[in-house]
Amino acid sequence: MNLAAAANETMAHNSNLLVYSAMAVYTLAFLAHMAEWVFGSRSKVGRTAAALTAQAKAPAAASARAAASGSTGTAVLERPKVITRSVPGSRDVPDGPGAAGGTEKGDLYGRIAISLTVLAWALHVGGVVTRALSVQRAPWGNMYEFSTTFAAVAVGLFLLLLVLKKNVRWIGLPLVTTVLLDLGLAVSVLYTASDQLVPALHSYWLWIHVSCAIICGAAFYIGAVSTVLFLFRDRHEAKLADPTGKQPGAFATSVLERLPSAASLDKLAYRINATFFPLWTFTIIAGAIWAEAAWGRYWGWDPKEVWSFITWVAYASYLHARATAGWKGRKAAWLGVIAIVCYLFNYYGVNIFVSGLHSYAGV
Repeated sequence: MNLAAAANETMAHNSNLLVYSAMAVYTLAFLAHMAEWVFGSRSKVGRTAAALTAQAKAPAAASARAAASGSTGTAVLERPKVITRSVPGSRDVPDGPGAAGGTEKGDLYGRIAISLTVLAWALHVGGVVTRALSVQRAPWGNMYEFSTTFAAVAVGLFLLLLVLKKNVRWIGLPLVTTVLLDLGLAVSVLYTASDQLVPALHSYWLWIHVSCAIICGAAFYIGAVSTVLFLFRDRHEAKLADPTGKQPGAFATSVLERLPSAASLDKLAYRINATFFPLWTFTIIAGAIWAEAAWGRYWGWDPKEVWSFITWVAYASYLHARATAGWKGRKAAWLGVIAIVCYLFNYYGVNIFVSGLHSYAGV
C-alpha cells in the first residue's frame, strides 16, 4: 500500500510538471502567434475594398476581351472567383488571407506557432493522462481536472481541423490565449490534490456523461470564437459597403480583413454548433440516467441540471434562429454568444457560487 501510494504521488507530481511545462510552451506559441499577426500586417489597408473593386472590374475586363476576341470568332471566358455567400442578398466578400497576411515572414511565424502548439498539446495530454494514472480513474472528478482536460480537448479539436485542411489557423491566437488563462486559473485557484471520488461518482457514467460534456464545451468554445469574430467582421464589412458612413481605422482594417469573410465565419460557427448540439442533448440524457442510478430520480431541479437545460434551450434557440427568416446573421449570432455564456456559467458560476448535489466535485 505504501509503495502504491508513493507511486500515485509520483504520478501526481509528474502530472503537475507536465502541465506547467505545457503552459511554458503554450506561452512560446502565444508569442509566435502574436508575431504571425504582427509580421503579417501590411502597410496598405483596404484589402477587402480592393478585392471588391477588382471583382467589379473583372466583368468589364472580361467583356472587353470577349469583344476583342470576337473578331476571330473565339470568346474566352474566365473562371469566376469563388466567394462565400451566406444568404441571398448578403455581401459577397472573399475570405481574407489569414493571420500571416500572405507574407512569407508571417507564414513562417505561423508555422512555428503551430509546431509549438502541437508540442504544448502533447505535454498537456501527458499531464492529463498521468493525472488519471495517479488517481486510477477518469481525470475529471473536480474542477481542476475538468479544466485541464477541457483545454486539452479544445486544442485537440483545433489541431484536428488543421489536419483536415480547414482554414482555421486564425483561431490559434485566441485559443492559446484562452488555454493559458484556463490553465493558470486551474493551477492557482482550482487546484485539488489527487484523491478518490465520493461513492455517487463511482460509475461508468462518469466516463460517458462528463467526457461528452467536455467535448461539447470545447466545440462550443471554438464555435463561440467564430461567432464573436463574425460580429466584428460583419460590422467591418457593413462600414466598407457604406462609403458615406464612418470608415474603419487602419488597425481594425489590418486585423479584420485577414480573417475569413463574415459569411464564412457564420457558416463555421453554425456547422460546429449544429454538429455537437445532438451530443449535448445526449449529455443531458446521460446525466439524467446517471442521476437515477445514483440518487433514485431522473430529474430533481438541481442547479446544475437546470442550467444544463437552460444551455440546451439557448443552443436550440440559436439553431432555430438560423433557420428563421429575419433572425439570420447578427441576431442569431447574439443568441450563440448567450448560449456559450450559459455554458460557462453552468460550469464556473454554478460550481463555485451555488450549492447543490453536484457540489461534491469540489473546487
